[in-house]
Amino acid sequence: MATTHTSHNSHSSSHSLSTEDRKEIDDSKYAFPKQRKEPLEDASHVRNAIARFDQVKDVSDQDREQAFHRIKAAAKKFDVDMPETSWHQLGKQPHTANSAHK
Repeated sequence: MATTHTSHNSHSSSHSLSTEDRKEIDDSKYAFPKQRKEPLEDASHVRNAIARFDQVKDVSDQDREQAFHRIKAAAKKFDVDMPETSWHQLGKQPHTANSAHK
């Protein structure tokens, strides 16, 4: 059974940040602040960080643990459903329907 991440305040358009916008974001607003990966600026970015968590490279398990807690806090702040209780659960199942998985 796939986990669904939804938000009551979801946006109809995707949010992308320019290089300049990313430079303006404080390190603490990233899931992985040392690497400045996965910004957590709004619900859309939180959902993206959840979906791409297992794709982040060159980070330690400790970095993943800390990132998970940052994402979990941001999910709560932006009202994004995130039932996972451990970073080990992220990436285990597709988060969106994909006909290739049937």
